[in-house]
Parts: sequence; structure tokens; C-alpha cells
Amino acid sequence: MRRKQLVFSLLVLCLLAEALPAAAKLHRQQPPPADPFLDPKNDPYNPLGYIASNTLTGIAFGLVLAVALAQTFSLFKWGAWWMMCMTIGAYTFALGIGCRFGLHVQPESQGIYIVEYLFIILSPCAFIAANYVLLGRLARFLNSGNHLLVSPNRITITFLISDIITFLIQATGGSVSVASDTTKGAKLGSNIFLGALVIQLLSFLAFTLVFIRFMLRVRKYEHDAWVLHQGRPWYNNWLALAGAMAVSCVGIIIRSFYRVVELSQGFLGPIAQNEGLFYALDTLPLFLAISVYVPIWPGRFIARPSLAAPGSTVSTPEPGPEKEKEKEKEEHAVNVQEHYSNVEV
Repeated sequence: MRRKQLVFSLLVLCLLAEALPAAAKLHRQQPPPADPFLDPKNDPYNPLGYIASNTLTGIAFGLVLAVALAQTFSLFKWGAWWMMCMTIGAYTFALGIGCRFGLHVQPESQGIYIVEYLFIILSPCAFIAANYVLLGRLARFLNSGNHLLVSPNRITITFLISDIITFLIQATGGSVSVASDTTKGAKLGSNIFLGALVIQLLSFLAFTLVFIRFMLRVRKYEHDAWVLHQGRPWYNNWLALAGAMAVSCVGIIIRSFYRVVELSQGFLGPIAQNEGLFYALDTLPLFLAISVYVPIWPGRFIARPSLAAPGSTVSTPEPGPEKEKEKEKEEHAVNVQEHYSNVEV
């Protein structure tokens, strides 16, 4: 699993390396303005359509980086290395936001814009993948995989494949757009990108419905699993983890709707050129989607010592309710056998 996550993350770097030289192909028919800060909205060389705010960039960069560092700490302390793709995505997302510092100084830099845009737009694919893996792990932990539409392993693989496919299509659309020297080519890339975003949104909506159905059925049919951690503090209750996953799903859905509407207007539409909407409907929902796992790290509940880094302290996962029942029956049988042995003696 760790190897697959690293390969998934390296795909981003490879696509960026391919896209960067494309900036040199952009055909500029007009001379650049003497002062790029005077009228950024009407500057054809300014890809954002505004001057990025260093204040907003600094706040967003600091918060996302703090979440990435906190998740890194959680990985080494509690394990759950299968969530590493989210942590790596948090770092790349922070890197993309950090590139906006460069755009504040050089608002017409196509190279900085390409890195900024691709890191920001593609990093959420890693957040989505982590949620896909988490649902399968949670179902196995509760021994309630029968309440998923398909087995826990298959549901993870199915949605991960859809995530990787939409990731590649998005990267292709972005590369076509930045590499094109014609309006028609840029429009084609934009449409490819938009199509991938729509597919990703529909896929994640389907996943969210599967998750909701799973929770409702566990509550109705698996009472022992539902009250497994009853009486414990909220941060040691698996229901809190499920709640965190619900918050994460809502944040990702909000961001996905925003991106679909934004791209439907094109890369230079009014929504795309509104910095406030970018932070309110993209950065903030994604920040909530990943930060919600900091106080409720999945490794606290369903980590395995074998998945932890050498030397790390990982709590042993608790058995599911069905295994606990089996254990109680075994202990009862042993007690009965000892009782009759003592009687015979």
C-alpha cells in the first residue's frame, strides 16, 4: 500500500515536469504592460487576473502546512500509514499555495502559475483516495463489511481506480491548456479538465452515499459495533472518526462543486478570477477536510503495529464486536471445563 501511495504522489511530479516546459510555448500576441500591478484584471499576461494577497497566502500556507506536520507526527506515533497519501497531498497542497507568494512578486510568471495551479488542483485527489481507503479499513475493523455494497477490499480498489483515472485526465487537460498556443486548444484542455472534475464529483458523491448507507445499517443491525466505544471520551470513540470522515466528505464535495462551476466558465471566468471565492470555497473546505483528522487520527482506532514505523508507539487495535463475542465464549467454555475438572477431583 505504501508503495502505491508513493507512486501516486510521484505521478504529480512527473506531470509537473512535463507541463513546465510548455509555458515557453504560449503565444503572446500583445506586448506586456509596463506596470503589471496597475490593471491585473485586464492584463492578458496575468493568469490569475489579480495580484495574489500575501496575507491570505501566508495564513492558508501556514494552516495547511501545520496540518501536514501534525499528520506526519500522527503517522509516526499511531501508525495508519495507509493514510500517508493524505499527508503527502497536504504537503503538495501547501506547496501550491506557497507558490502564490511568487505570483505576488511576479504576477505574469507562467512557470510559477503552472506549478501553483497543478499542485492546488491535483492534491485533493490524494485526500479523496485516503477517504476511500479509510472506509474499507473501518468496515473491516467493525467486522461489518457485509453492510457495504461490495466487499471492503473491492470498494477501496474500485474508487481508487476512479480517482487515479480522473487524476490523470485532469492532469492531461491542464497540460493541454497550458501547452496550447491557440484559443481552441486552450478550450479543449479546459473541457477535458471539466469533464474529469464532473466524473470525480459524481464518483465521490456515490462513495458518500455508500458511506451513509453503511453507517445507517451498522446503527440498525450491528448494535454491539455501534456501542463498542460507548462511555469513552470522544477522541477515543470510533463514532468520532466516522463523524470526522463525514466532515471530510462534505468539505471535498463543496470544493468539487466550486471547481466544476468555475471551470464551466473557463480558466479566465469571473469565478476563477475571484480570490475570495478561491479561499472560501476551495482552500477552506479542503483545510477542514484534512484538519478534522488531526485530533481523531484513524491510527488511534484501527492501526496495526506492523504498519507503524520502526520504533514508533502504536496502540494495538481493539477487536471488533464479533471477535469479542467469540473470545467471551471461549473464556466461558474454559471456565466451565475447569469447574467440572475440580468437581471430579
